[in-house]
Amino acid sequence: MDLLKFLARKLVSRPEQVLVEEVETEKGPVVELVVEHEDLGKVIGRSGRVAQALRTLVRASAEGRISIDIISFEDEELEAEAEHAGDADVAGSVDPGDDEATAE
Repeated sequence: MDLLKFLARKLVSRPEQVLVEEVETEKGPVVELVVEHEDLGKVIGRSGRVAQALRTLVRASAEGRISIDIISFEDEELEAEAEHAGDADVAGSVDPGDDEATAE
């Protein structure tokens, strides 16, 4: 993960905004590389060549199978908002006729 963070920071215009996280899924570990939306093209490259090179290097340095997802902060924020909205729907359904809920 350190290798991926190092390489990604060299590619983007806002290196302080690069975030690398490892997430466990049913299919095994996934490394998420999160960059600013404007830097997404720099990390993916033409026809995905840069992204494929990054994946190749990380897989070579990792022991075992690992996947890499490249996402932008904008995508992650939208996903978090959707999860939050889903939690709110499940946590407390509000009666549409409830005046207190609609007063906001």
